Amino acid sequence: MEKPNIDIKFVDNWSAEDIVELYKAGKWWTESDYSSRIELLITGSFAFAVAIDRSLNKAIGMGRLLSDGVSDAYIHDLVILPEYRSRGIGRKLVNSLIRHCLSKGIQWIGLIAEPGNEQFFSELGFKTWKDYTPMRYQLEES
Repeated sequence: MEKPNIDIKFVDNWSAEDIVELYKAGKWWTESDYSSRIELLITGSFAFAVAIDRSLNKAIGMGRLLSDGVSDAYIHDLVILPEYRSRGIGRKLVNSLIRHCLSKGIQWIGLIAEPGNEQFFSELGFKTWKDYTPMRYQLEES
């Protein structure tokens, strides 16, 4: 596959079909259970960026920022379609999200990396929080 012509664009809306495909590629969704809420997911984010293959006008990657807009931000839901990985698109997307935060005066930027991706994020300036443990609330099944 030749190197795609990719743009990174911050959006307020995008094709629900493209976004659902990306969530499935990240193995976060198995069904289109949130497809009707994609617009709210995008507009509820501090910023939502898509990596677009210009030849197809299709989102082939995404990342979003969760933030109060003042003191800190978290990079969330970063994913590139498998067939586009290892081409620098993820790096370009993360750098765009970082620049967006810095342009708003936000310098504290965090994320939770999936196992095996530590090197990728380390090369982009992220460091492990040695004295902190990421935690998540789990609703008990009744």
